[in-house]
Amino acid sequence: MAMGPFRNVSRRRFTALGSALLAGALAWGSLAPVASAADPLKVGFVYVGPVGDFGWSHQHDEGRKALEAAFGDKVKTAYVEDVPEGADAERVINQFAQQGFDLVFTTSFGFMNPTLKVAKRYPNIKFEHATGYKRADNVATYAARFYEGRAIIGTMAGMMTKSNVLGYIASVPIPEVVQGINAFTLAARKVNPKVQVKVVWVNSWYDPGKEREAAEALIAQGADVLSQHTDSPAPVQAAEEKGIYAFGQASDMAKFGPHAQLTSIVDNWGDYYIARVKAAMDGSWKAIDTWDGLKQGMVHMAPYGAAVPDAVKAKADEVKAGIIAGTLHPFTGPIKNQAGELVVKDGETIPDGQLLTMNWFVEGVQGQLPK
Repeated sequence: MAMGPFRNVSRRRFTALGSALLAGALAWGSLAPVASAADPLKVGFVYVGPVGDFGWSHQHDEGRKALEAAFGDKVKTAYVEDVPEGADAERVINQFAQQGFDLVFTTSFGFMNPTLKVAKRYPNIKFEHATGYKRADNVATYAARFYEGRAIIGTMAGMMTKSNVLGYIASVPIPEVVQGINAFTLAARKVNPKVQVKVVWVNSWYDPGKEREAAEALIAQGADVLSQHTDSPAPVQAAEEKGIYAFGQASDMAKFGPHAQLTSIVDNWGDYYIARVKAAMDGSWKAIDTWDGLKQGMVHMAPYGAAVPDAVKAKADEVKAGIIAGTLHPFTGPIKNQAGELVVKDGETIPDGQLLTMNWFVEGVQGQLPK
């Protein structure tokens, strides 16, 4: 069941209420009874976007709902949406700790340092940070191998483009986003060496206005297939209006572009959240790092759109099956960098450690990586 004063607090409300909200939360916490073995596990979630973004935060909230469905009254959950990465994040995470939550999931890369700061102050509370790389005795990390899904959609884009220009709307220049651009480009050029991928950065995870502007700019430059690593359906809607193709992000966005969407990379957090809450309940929880993908079900693919030809479906299925079987890795050489220099030899694969720090583009990507 959902609980507490946190549930629907957005960034705008958080900013407006300020110290009043903090005082109210503390007052509520001071009246709470002392925990007993029969008390439900209190689980908090911090979202960088609104739960209605139909992307990243929406899918994490679907995971929270799956948690409630799995455990019933054995858990109580709460969330704060639309939290900026920075000082506000630390205040929200700290409020969860002060309220006596047992387990707190912080779901954006920029929440990493705020999570660690609060965790240090509350060593008896368990924290989990999505997409981060810093851990502590009471801080675990988790992420999905989204690049696996981008290898599938890159393959499809390379086969379906007529202009040989693919557009990519990118959020912020962290390794996860760079991995996605590179995996998409490598896969597209593997089936169509003429492909070029144009990248536009919006410097935000969720900004429908900027995402639409980026989509329209890419379409004006000749892109006839769009991909995105941003959270709103605005690019899919723009593609639908312009009569081109697109891929959804994080959730199935077909309803926003029934003719445009070819498929979507769907994030599945529910199974992970259920497993980690079970571990917290039975005492087996540890501060581990998890990086799962298609094989483990953390990454799913939405149904193919009506516009996808059978040959493209078959090739996409082949790529997916190879990744799951371990016979195909999206980052197996030969791979050249943006300057055309061989950086990964034929048959070699970029190891996880290098993928997690990736800060360079492969051949075929147009545009610069922001500093």
